Amino acid sequence: MGRTRQFKRIPANEILQGNCIELMNALPEKSVDLIFADPPYNLQLGDGLTRPDHSKVNGVTDEWDQFSSFQAYDKFTHEWMSAARRILKDNGAIWVIGSYHNIFRVGATLQNLGYWIMNDVIWNKTNPMPNFRGTRFTNAHETMIWATKSADQKKYTFNYEAMKSLNEDLQMRSDWTMPICTGKERLKNDEGNKAHPTQKPEALLHRVLLSTTNPGDIVLDPFFGSGTTGAVAKKLGRNFIGIEQETKYIEAAKARLKETRASSPETIAVTQSKRSQPRVPFGTIVERGLLEPGTVLYDPRKRHAAKIRADGSLACKDATGSIHKMGAHVQGLEACNGWTYWHFKVGNKLQPIDLLRQKVRAEMVPPTPN
Repeated sequence: MGRTRQFKRIPANEILQGNCIELMNALPEKSVDLIFADPPYNLQLGDGLTRPDHSKVNGVTDEWDQFSSFQAYDKFTHEWMSAARRILKDNGAIWVIGSYHNIFRVGATLQNLGYWIMNDVIWNKTNPMPNFRGTRFTNAHETMIWATKSADQKKYTFNYEAMKSLNEDLQMRSDWTMPICTGKERLKNDEGNKAHPTQKPEALLHRVLLSTTNPGDIVLDPFFGSGTTGAVAKKLGRNFIGIEQETKYIEAAKARLKETRASSPETIAVTQSKRSQPRVPFGTIVERGLLEPGTVLYDPRKRHAAKIRADGSLACKDATGSIHKMGAHVQGLEACNGWTYWHFKVGNKLQPIDLLRQKVRAEMVPPTPN
């Protein structure tokens, strides 16, 4: 096999055919924001599976999922994960999905290579394949590992507020319940059979990409298969790089991507965390003339009052200080969020000063392109 050419540019939104290790090593170092990997599971199935009616169960019997030993599988895992780590940006991360056949070996290799595991996420399948022989529990879940590039990594993407919004304002848990890929979403070949034996549901990738990437990010899938990662990336305004060996899967993925529509920029915007929003000191509100020096602020019940000074501090009867310090002082507390505690008069009503901070923040954020 000849040497794989080096890429001078990022092949964004392209499917590369060939060996994933060689192709990842040909990409520029630190060029990818996220990797989602659905590697061969190395299924140890033994004899062929049959249903109670003696019909055969079509499992994964393709050559790409066959390894001569655990040692051979571990070597393959070490090599592709090493290549993946090289191309991840310093604030990048990786997701790997697997079953009991391989996920424990995958997790150990991740840690040995210096990745830092953030979560293991359990995908609970609402419609798993039954255990036809009745000799063990039905395998009703798969495990995904989310890991950053290194243990001392200061920055990584996690859209916490977006996940809360997706989950009706509750923290998103690490057990995700959703069905396997069925119905119209399941790609079929010309014979009416599954185009790929392990096609993942788009709902799964939607949550992965929405939680750990931003619009414009580059997501690489080294085992692209039928292109689920690419389709979801396109819908969410992310760029993808797909790597796949099998021509039949590439053809199915290309046809799928051709039919996939990209969403408009305003529809892919997500709820931002407060920490990611621009900092606005209370003094800015005074400088902008949104509240004049001498204006009196009140708590919601008008039990306490404080007067604004020109430098953005507040003056009470017996103390002066910041909006937070004075809010705590009048209540006899150690701490207080002055933005939500102090209110200003608008006619006969009181409004929290935080409304003015939101107004300034909105002016600081660049407009969404058309």
